[in-house]
Amino acid sequence: MIRIGLGQINPTVGDFDGNSQKIAGFIAEAKTQQCDLVLFPELALCGYPPEDLLLKRAFVGANRQYLRSLATVCKGINVICGYAGSRADEVYNSAAVIGGGEVLLSYNKIALPNYGVFDERRYFVPGTEVPLLHLGKTLIGINICEDIWVCPGVTEQQAALGAQLILNISSSPYHEHKAEERIEMLQDRARSNRCYVGYINSVGGQDELVFDGASLVIDPTGKVIARAAQFAEELLVVDIPEIKEPRRGRQKPRSGDNNAPARNLAVKRVELKALYMGKPRCARKAQCAKRLAEAEEVYQAVTLGVRDYIRKNGFGQAIIGLSGGVDSALTAAIAVDAIGKENVFTLFLPSRYSSELSRVAATRQARLLGIRMDTVSIDDLFEEYEETLAPLFRDSKSGLTEENLQARIRGNILMAFSNKLGYLVLSTSNKSEAAVGYTTLYGDMVGGFSVLKDIPKTLVYKICEHLNRSRGREIIAQEIIDRPPTAELKDNQLDSDSLPPYEILDEILRLYVELDWNDREIIAAGFDRKTVERVIQMVGAAEYKRRQSAPGIKITPRAFGKDRRWPITNKF
Repeated sequence: MIRIGLGQINPTVGDFDGNSQKIAGFIAEAKTQQCDLVLFPELALCGYPPEDLLLKRAFVGANRQYLRSLATVCKGINVICGYAGSRADEVYNSAAVIGGGEVLLSYNKIALPNYGVFDERRYFVPGTEVPLLHLGKTLIGINICEDIWVCPGVTEQQAALGAQLILNISSSPYHEHKAEERIEMLQDRARSNRCYVGYINSVGGQDELVFDGASLVIDPTGKVIARAAQFAEELLVVDIPEIKEPRRGRQKPRSGDNNAPARNLAVKRVELKALYMGKPRCARKAQCAKRLAEAEEVYQAVTLGVRDYIRKNGFGQAIIGLSGGVDSALTAAIAVDAIGKENVFTLFLPSRYSSELSRVAATRQARLLGIRMDTVSIDDLFEEYEETLAPLFRDSKSGLTEENLQARIRGNILMAFSNKLGYLVLSTSNKSEAAVGYTTLYGDMVGGFSVLKDIPKTLVYKICEHLNRSRGREIIAQEIIDRPPTAELKDNQLDSDSLPPYEILDEILRLYVELDWNDREIIAAGFDRKTVERVIQMVGAAEYKRRQSAPGIKITPRAFGKDRRWPITNKF
């Protein structure tokens, strides 16, 4: 058998010292576990995605420098680690194969994704060689992330050459249902190529992306024999038995891009030495972590994203406007789990339209979470604004402008606390509101991070109900979940006065934004024509607002921002 370790780590973009130390620590642990080979994620050394840092020579050069230093701690074990390789003026998304204290081979990623949140063709040149590693009697093929998704491609060529184990290093961002897609694809690669597949994924938050880990090993029948936890660092150690019978021909895959061209690339072989090969070792049973339920998975994804955004950007505390509504309540709960209740501060900012229910609900929510809540009335400031603007607005009726003034006063107060005390303002708008512009620019949109930015309103409620049910106590005050949603910017205001019911709105948005359906297709699916046309018009009109919103974690298959790039000036 051979023993592999999958080093599921949380790197930080540009933190070469920290990333190197983390990798070295996992290598040391893999040695104590008597691993023959340990692998780390795509671009683990420099962090993923480094974006335009790759255009800086010093950044690319640091990859070479730290890789050489890392090689010195790899004696007695073989290591595969992602980094940004380079030759002359070309930069590659590379996997270094290190053994005996030196870099034995550098494989350059061949399939460079250029869709959704990926821009790899902007930075990288595709590789031209396929690596095969000989470890004892086992032949190993290695590739990087997108390489294994393309079929036929690198994986099929390696398997055709006799590879019994395919190792893929990835930094695959999370979104809902991505784990199922990933497992299904990897199972297909294992079955159709009659080989073991080992898959290592990053974990952690990086700006608007979060990586879910869930690294795994699959046997030639498609069975998952080992799986790491989601959203946590871990060294997953797995014993792979030698395949004694020769592999038979490849079967037709059930999934993958069958129209992708097969490429007969040059093959580069390397012989690896292993300290423990041939020596007695007690076989160990690999762990297989359970998948999280959907609502719990989203909650942990956002919590990790918030924690890493705050920690990696040097903040210590956060402040939230607690309104007595469901969005701010969930944002506060996430913040508490992310950075601790002692680091979360809230303000209740009532105006003349704020109800007693909101005050009571916000107070109770703060108590449930064990966080501080201060009350600052905005009524006097609101009156001063109205008096100041009255001569200029004398020919206009009171309306949306005055409603938005309240939100902007609240935003100013929250940002004042941020400036004075260094707290990061967490904004509370959800994806449904952002989609149709039911938010106030420079008002409830202010902040350094938008926690619910890619979470639709209906999913907000599902998560809140899940938290209360799964934790066995109230995390979100039940009266907040039960009350009809309202902005409370005028008397007796409800969201339903301005928007379709969220169950209808969110499904229209899913079809239009995430699946790219047009109005005719959505109407044919059974939705009211006027409602569909109005929602689509609101989505387009709100693009200028979304461009100015704070970053937030990608949760759905298509998030606003880098994932969906829409022209503000647009007559289509």
